[in-house]
Amino acid sequence: QVQLVESGGGLVQAGGSLRLSCAASGGTFRRSAMGWFRLAPGKEREFVAVISWSGVNIAYADSVKGRFTISRDNAENTVYLQMNSLQSEDTAVYYCAASRVFGERRSDYDYWGQGTQVTVSS
Repeated sequence: QVQLVESGGGLVQAGGSLRLSCAASGGTFRRSAMGWFRLAPGKEREFVAVISWSGVNIAYADSVKGRFTISRDNAENTVYLQMNSLQSEDTAVYYCAASRVFGERRSDYDYWGQGTQVTVSS
């Protein structure tokens, strides 16, 4: 099993930046694709970004392209989400997740963190 712990959330003004981290332990992090999802009030959990185990393949939701950057450090068993130009619509609980496949569906992911709150004030 892979245990995932997110950190780095908080309150930021619109236009600001935050960097989320997700520390992994156990399991096979280095062979897992890692994704970020978010859950906003009244909405379903939605895909944000995914990075392959090697870091070569990356995909983003259209809503965050050009503003968010996903990266990983396999030596540190950590995946990051750099979020720039934050907007009020980005307010959500952000979750990292691990998968054996490079996917954008929630069902692709086997392990989930507990989430970290990001609040963007306008």
